[in-house]
Amino acid sequence: MAVQVQGVIAREKDSPVTLETIIVPDPGPGEARVKLLACGVCHTDLHYRQGAINDNFPFLLGHEAAGIVESVGPDVTDVAPGDYAILNWRAVCGQCRACLRGRPWYCFNTHNATQKMTLLDGTELSPALGIGAFAEMTLVAAGQCTKVDPAAPPEVAGLLGCGVMAGLGAAINTGNVTRGDSVAVIGCGGVGDAAIAGARLAGARTIIAVDIDDRKLQLAKKFGATHTVNSRTTDAVGAIREATDGFGADVVIEAIGRPDAYEQAFFARDLAGTVVLVGVPEPDMRLDLPLIEYFGRGGALKSSWYGDCLPSRDFPMLIDLYLQGRLPLGDFVSAKIGIDDVEAAFDKMHQGDVLRSVVVFDS
Repeated sequence: MAVQVQGVIAREKDSPVTLETIIVPDPGPGEARVKLLACGVCHTDLHYRQGAINDNFPFLLGHEAAGIVESVGPDVTDVAPGDYAILNWRAVCGQCRACLRGRPWYCFNTHNATQKMTLLDGTELSPALGIGAFAEMTLVAAGQCTKVDPAAPPEVAGLLGCGVMAGLGAAINTGNVTRGDSVAVIGCGGVGDAAIAGARLAGARTIIAVDIDDRKLQLAKKFGATHTVNSRTTDAVGAIREATDGFGADVVIEAIGRPDAYEQAFFARDLAGTVVLVGVPEPDMRLDLPLIEYFGRGGALKSSWYGDCLPSRDFPMLIDLYLQGRLPLGDFVSAKIGIDDVEAAFDKMHQGDVLRSVVVFDS
């Protein structure tokens, strides 16, 4: 039967979020109902609240989460009640042209639960990224549940559901960073620091962190940066070239999503180097780059969607690396908060005071 739980709702653009009762239906065919244990406060949730994603209010926010599968609908075989899972927003279909070509991390037909969660008056909710995990329980497509080792605490495991996976994947999957490479990361928030951690994990020799906040640059060293550049006071392109024997970096990861930062990344790469855009730009942003420079430098300009991850492949592997002490996922957690503290967490995020605040639910 349907259950009533508390969830964080954004009712209209730029208004403070509210904690309200929501109705979560029984899972139907291909669906799973999940009891949430923890959910990170991601910048994408703030974008939803601000109306920067779309205007399908009201939103049930939250998407970077881990929990226990409570029940499943008919025809679900990959997960079962009691499974410990990270939620993902890339439930691959297996049938689209990307999946059939053996590239499911590009799946063009990812899917969500068919049924809608609602408010008490029957108003249908739009779950953030098809998840809606700032709630005690949520309804998702079963393919959005990825089983992992339950030895990993939920406040850590859930981070792979979005931002940390995006950064790690930008370095490892999209940028193809390998041993001996030089890497520059522009923007050292949670995604940028995860890209730094991914570059170190892949064996990069030189990792240059670029930001305008000295606090963030100090923290970037913790994740593996070998050099730091404050681009408010120092020319970032010149500093990156200086740290790479005058050549530029093999891989430059832009983790902000701004034209000026992307231009820095473009000119800071070596010949045949790669630029990876993982920061999310606003719809009206544009670039003006000399085409001859792109031709003359060669290499590749790439965008990274969700770190080009395949959750079934990447989540269990990365959790194993965390449990082995080789991936410092716990260092991304700045604060554990309650479900009624999300609005305050948005303020701290905006001020740059935290990498991740994580809502932890009573078990």
